[in-house]
Amino acid sequence: MKKILFNKLVPMIVVLAVALFGGTFLSETAAEPYFNDESEDTVKAASANLLSSGNSPTLDMPAPEPEPAPEREPEYFTINMIGDCTLASVPSYAGTQYGYDTVVGDDYAYPFAKTVQYFQDDDFTFANLECCLTDSQTPVAKTFTFKADESYAKIMSSGSVEFVTLANNHILDYDSEGVSDTKNALDLEGISYVGRDEYAVYKTESGLTIGVYAVSFGTVEQIEKGISALKELGAEFIIAALHWGDEGSYSVNADQITQGHAAIDAGADIVYGSHPHTLQPMEEYKGHYIYYSMGNWTFGGNTNPRDKDTFILRLTVERASDGTMSIVEREHIPCASSGEVNGNNYQPVPYEEGSEEYERTLSKLDGTFTGQNLSIGYSYSANE
Repeated sequence: MKKILFNKLVPMIVVLAVALFGGTFLSETAAEPYFNDESEDTVKAASANLLSSGNSPTLDMPAPEPEPAPEREPEYFTINMIGDCTLASVPSYAGTQYGYDTVVGDDYAYPFAKTVQYFQDDDFTFANLECCLTDSQTPVAKTFTFKADESYAKIMSSGSVEFVTLANNHILDYDSEGVSDTKNALDLEGISYVGRDEYAVYKTESGLTIGVYAVSFGTVEQIEKGISALKELGAEFIIAALHWGDEGSYSVNADQITQGHAAIDAGADIVYGSHPHTLQPMEEYKGHYIYYSMGNWTFGGNTNPRDKDTFILRLTVERASDGTMSIVEREHIPCASSGEVNGNNYQPVPYEEGSEEYERTLSKLDGTFTGQNLSIGYSYSANE
């Protein structure tokens, strides 16, 4: 009876021991075959390696595939360009009934009042400022000189112009003092600029980096060097502002063609031409555009210009998903440089679409205009 009882109790004792001491009771016999009879230090090292590797001893999961970066959507920017802004009359008309300073006075918004709607919501507006903003009383000796009060920089800011070229034949009308005063006046209004044979980079509020190189009667070498510098500075969209050509002419001369092509070949996206005071045909060259002459905008140089046709060049520029830039749309908006037909009120106005004036303006840009060149009646050098 006692023997039978003992035989029944032995398995029960073993079960209770396993339950109380867990795997510890059996680990000594199980450990030896698993680690090939290696030492306790080897066991610990193997366990440490296993933990540090981050791998599971029983499950080898593949690394998850990285999420592909979302493709960047194309971005679009609006750039407007206008012609010569000469915010003064010649000295003999200054202060008279017909002078720019008399007509405009201190109403700085007046010159752009009929057109500012085109510029307010764009990304960048560009113009040629062809006068000095200075109080200097010492002009250089030349046929025509133009200066306005330094406060007239407010005309450009009121018109929502962000950037001007000073590379023309009138920025030196009052020598270095006039240049310095003009730049200071523009600085006060937050308007950026480049002078003769200068370049600058401008970043719009919308994030487009625009480079501008400007020169007055320059050389191919100067143009190539200036555009190369802008590329090194990371300009995304490059404007070559070239002051050149024959005053009063509706035709493009050989130097303009040579330099315009060189600017595009060097990396300019568009060429902006000035000086003739007339509109000249534009050219598409290697997928880019050369506007040989933008004409006048608000122009105090004549109290009744014979040719008042001008326009707004409106560009839509695309930054593609891969970062490349291109002009995807162009609009020509024909205007008159004066709202007064027989005279000059210095306030540009849009022409009525489809009107004779509207169509005539477009014909000057597409090269179908057949009118005679304007006779200017005086001789001048490149710096006059």
